[in-house]
Amino acid sequence: MISAEDLARLLETREDIRVLDVRWALLGPSGRDEYAAGHLPGAVYVDLETELARPGAPEDGRHPLPAIDDLQAAARRWGIHDDDTVVVYDDLSLMSAARAWWLLRHAGHRNVLLLDGALAAWRKAGLPLVTGEQPDPPIGTAHLSYGSLGTIDADTAAAIAHTGILLDARAAARYRGETEPVDPRAGHIPGAVSAPTTDTLADDGRFLPADQLRAQFESLGVRPMRPIGVYCGSGVTAAHEIAALTIAGFVPYLYPGSWSQWSNLPDRPVETGDSARGGFGGFTGASVGL
Repeated sequence: MISAEDLARLLETREDIRVLDVRWALLGPSGRDEYAAGHLPGAVYVDLETELARPGAPEDGRHPLPAIDDLQAAARRWGIHDDDTVVVYDDLSLMSAARAWWLLRHAGHRNVLLLDGALAAWRKAGLPLVTGEQPDPPIGTAHLSYGSLGTIDADTAAAIAHTGILLDARAAARYRGETEPVDPRAGHIPGAVSAPTTDTLADDGRFLPADQLRAQFESLGVRPMRPIGVYCGSGVTAAHEIAALTIAGFVPYLYPGSWSQWSNLPDRPVETGDSARGGFGGFTGASVGL
């Protein structure tokens, strides 16, 4: 994490800071208009749908990971070099920015930070915004390769639900199967535990303190010696929960296909209703689990 004030100082004193604006909304338009209306100085707009994911068949999920060559080409378009510090933000308490944070770390980029409090914190600090489209930055030279973080597939997710703990980061209503706005079946992976990632946030949209996050995850059954898997609707907000678990000192695995893949595989069973261990209370902001 990095605070708005610390980022502002770095932008004034260092030339190796790259800022990515990852505004996006499920079932909403591109965030480019919001970016043009006001963004951090030097920030490059990143399109989640086309740059942080690739097209795929329904059984691949809604946001399959991009091919590594495509992600590397995008990172170079964003002006990133291997030793740069990358800061990512959005206007949704980092729910979409965490996808870029996780993906770049998984691809081996060492210095990737989340803007604590997202765009709201920058505005609250009274720091300047820039309007309009920015000139393309000079092409970077980043070298990326997947494998730095752990991922799981559908088979492993099913196993972890019984041998470890599998956290469902979507809203509780989607977990219970009461509503399903985008995917073909409602419910959750059998054995998964409801843990809405919005519950990891304080009222101001920042992550809760590390000790509080750890206590909350432990209340759900998360333990350091048990494998921890995380999924959401399509692998976007699950990355946000991965960030919260990382802050709390755990080492989780992301299921990139998430519910959008599982629900498109007819041989995969589905559960509805509450789990034996429910989610935890906290931030009351809306999220359907992207």
